[in-house]
Amino acid sequence: MCYGVGTSELTGVLVSILGEVPDETLNYLMKQGIRAISEMTLEELMNLSGIGKEKGLRLAAAFELARRLARIMPEDKPVIRSPENAVALVMEEMRHLDREHFWALLLNAKNQVLAREVISIGTLNFSAIHPRELFKAAIRRSAAGVIMVHNHPSGDPTPSRQDIEATTRLVDAGNIVGIDVLDHLVIGDNKFTSFKAKGLI
Repeated sequence: MCYGVGTSELTGVLVSILGEVPDETLNYLMKQGIRAISEMTLEELMNLSGIGKEKGLRLAAAFELARRLARIMPEDKPVIRSPENAVALVMEEMRHLDREHFWALLLNAKNQVLAREVISIGTLNFSAIHPRELFKAAIRRSAAGVIMVHNHPSGDPTPSRQDIEATTRLVDAGNIVGIDVLDHLVIGDNKFTSFKAKGLI
């Protein structure tokens, strides 16, 4: 994702990646927007006038590199002082997912992020998560606390009744094994719900 970059700058980035392309192709891409371009298949890119296989591969590779860089945690461990701090680590990647993902941010005693673990993808909904799947990762990393995160592909971060019941079950399990569940964040499309802020934990 590009922060603080205007349309003219984005046009320049596309031109630097693609080289010379017809104005109609460049205008079409700019109207689609960065997210839509990043989700285009190689075949779709190649079908655009003036792009072809080589330029299509170049553009697809640039977006793949950006996605991989976005997943790299900085060497200095981020400190979580608020729900917004945690959301900043996951929102841009998670809000675009089209299947339900359940992640865990694993924290040490100073609330520094040790790791981000993917607990499940797609095949299970959040309410079906078993405590062992969450706390096995936390124990392996010697985490003192966890922040649970899952997305709603609908874009609406309102917790369901099943979300609330499952969260209570996981908090209770954390108390038994001595690992605090500090929050549960439900991620929507550029908005979120914090169970801690809502008094649900």
